[in-house]
Amino acid sequence: MKNLITFFVLLCLCYPFSAGAEDFLGAPVIPQGEETIRTDARLELKTRLSHDQVVLFYREALKGFQDIKFREWEDSTYIEDDGKLKWHSITISKGDEKGTTVTIVKDNWTWIIGTLVLRYIGVFAVLMILFIGMSVSGKIISGIVKKKEAGKAVS
Repeated sequence: MKNLITFFVLLCLCYPFSAGAEDFLGAPVIPQGEETIRTDARLELKTRLSHDQVVLFYREALKGFQDIKFREWEDSTYIEDDGKLKWHSITISKGDEKGTTVTIVKDNWTWIIGTLVLRYIGVFAVLMILFIGMSVSGKIISGIVKKKEAGKAVS
């Protein structure tokens, strides 16, 4: 009997650790969720919890991580990792009466290269706008200076 009680005490102490240890690519997975899509790069699940309860769960679960940003959008909350973790983002969609949808996406090179290309194009677009603006203002200023010099030469 004593061994049985010891076994149950150890089982109760060890069970919560194994039950709360579920994750996807190192990102915590809400335990009350029902998986709808699971691939190597994406996990989508539906939960009956409210949006605020799910956001609170992820705020607590990701509290110790660095480089995590929470963005509140109109229809969802977007959690992004700007560090070295295997996952890129967790999107918590504001659901309806049916529940809330949570999507965890793997970090991939397409997103990384796409961001770099957009920044590269953006820098040159800004430089072109500045160049055109400076060229136009140079032409205007040159025209004004020539008129003033022509007016001084007549006088």
